[in-house]
Formats: sequence, C-alpha cells, structure tokens
Amino acid sequence: MRFVLLVLFSAAALTSCGPLGIGKKPAEKKPDEQPFGPTGIPPQLRPKNPDPGTPVLPGGNQASTSRAAALTPEEDIVYTDPDDPDAPLPELSSLLANAKRGPWEESETVAKQRSAREGKPLLIWFTDSESSPMCKALSQELFSTNDFGNWATEKLVRLRVDAANIKIKDPNADLSDSESYRISVKNYYASLKKRYKVLGLPSLILLNPSGEVIGRYRGYKRGDADFLWGQLKHGEAVSSTAYQTWRKSLEKKGYRDWQDRRDRKVFAKLTSYSKGHLTFIEPDGTRSQTLETHLSDNDKAWLAEQKKLRNIP
Repeated sequence: MRFVLLVLFSAAALTSCGPLGIGKKPAEKKPDEQPFGPTGIPPQLRPKNPDPGTPVLPGGNQASTSRAAALTPEEDIVYTDPDDPDAPLPELSSLLANAKRGPWEESETVAKQRSAREGKPLLIWFTDSESSPMCKALSQELFSTNDFGNWATEKLVRLRVDAANIKIKDPNADLSDSESYRISVKNYYASLKKRYKVLGLPSLILLNPSGEVIGRYRGYKRGDADFLWGQLKHGEAVSSTAYQTWRKSLEKKGYRDWQDRRDRKVFAKLTSYSKGHLTFIEPDGTRSQTLETHLSDNDKAWLAEQKKLRNIP
C-alpha cells in the first residue's frame, strides 16, 4: 500500500511541475524596440569610421543638459549693450535683414541666427577647397548637385568653413593689412575647429536650431555621396522632431511667429506694447523693437483682437 501511494504522489508531482517551470509554454520574445541600436540608423547607412557622431533619438533634445536647448533664463538675458546701456534696441527689420546670401553662409553668427529663426538644423562643412582631394570630391559628387541643393535649401542652413579662405587673394592689398587679416581669419578658423572637435578634413557637424550637436561625419570616399546624404537626411529628421517639441513648449509661454511687410518671420514673444511701439524677445535672449505699422496684416489683426480683449483703445 505504501508503494502504491508513493507512486501516485510521484506521478502527481511530475504532472503539476508548476514551481519548477516544467511544462509551461515558453514566453514569447518581445520584439526589439530599437533594432538598429541607439541611433536608429540601419547598418547599411552607418559611417565606416569609428566616430559616427552622438547617438540621438527623436525628442532627445528635450533631455539635453545644454542650456541652449531650453528657454534662456531671465537672469542670463542681456537687455542692453554693456558698453552703451542707453543705446536703443535694434529695429526688428535690421535683424531680419540677415537674409541668406548664398547656398553656404560664411559667418557662424549669421548661420546660427538663421538656424534658430527658421527652425532648421545647421550643417557646418569644414573643408579645404584648394588642397584636399576628398574635399573636392565631396563638393563635386554631392554638395554641388542640384538634387542636394534643392533638398538642403528647404531643410537646412549651411555654413562653410574653408581653410583656403585664410589666404589673401588680392594682390594689391597692403602687406600689413593682409597679414592682420590672415592672422585674424587663421585664429577664427582654429577656434571653430577646436570648438567642434574637428580632427580631419572634410568634416561635417550637424546642429539643432538650439545649438546642440546631433551628428558628426568625418572623412569622405569617392562614391559615398548617397551614403552620406542618407545620414544627413536621418539627422535632419531627428532634429525636426526635437524642434517641434521644443517650439510647442515655447508657444505655451507666449512665443509665436511675427511677420513684417516683406514676409520675413521671427519666432518671438511680445514683451511690451505702447501706442504702436512693440518690443520682442527671441528664445536666445535677443531683443528688438518695431512699429505696429511695420507688421503684416495678420499680426495687426492679432494685436487688434488682443487690445479689444483688454479694453485697450
């Protein structure tokens, strides 16, 4: 009898097997939410050098510790010229006059302002158009093509930093002036290379409109134009997603697009209004002023509605 009970007990233990996990249906493997790794770039589009850039996911700009990625704190805004505190604020139209002069800007300041105001990422191209064969190849195979030019005009702001510009090309230039200019440009070029950690040419740096580096692309091989363009398209898409999130957060704080009579726009907040005089502040702290008569009809209508709501004559 004891033998029969022992057999029955052993059989029951083998059929249950719950605590041991035997007999359970294996758990389904969850699909990889990031099949291409942290950058989201498929293997065939990844760069062939060991430094592909900073891995950034869509919306990653929000988690950045960069102060430029957020609204400038009030205490960090310089409202006046420290050397001339009584100087008037610049006219908005003069700021908007920094219009695009060509496919590639040559001033970092102008390029960054355009990037912030237009909401487009900034592509910085470090090159040597005279001495580097690969820089020339990159220009011929990609940057000089109509297809890339049309796409970049719509999607990017472009800045070219060319080592060849260090040389003075005017044979009639005064020797002392030429030397001063050469040293000034050389120092400026060196400071940009150091700031963006450029180790070789050609090098491309892609920045968010907020100034955050979202991609680094070093070197070039003949025939890799489509490969590099694919990387730039991915970086632009990541930047666009992050920018829209950042912009919406500022719209909740009163920022909006303002447009002048020449259809030029600026994303800014109205900080004061008095008898047709307006003062604006941009997300980077830049302040300007203008007259109501200089604004577009849509902006005038918006102001009229706001004055009506506040019983302002």
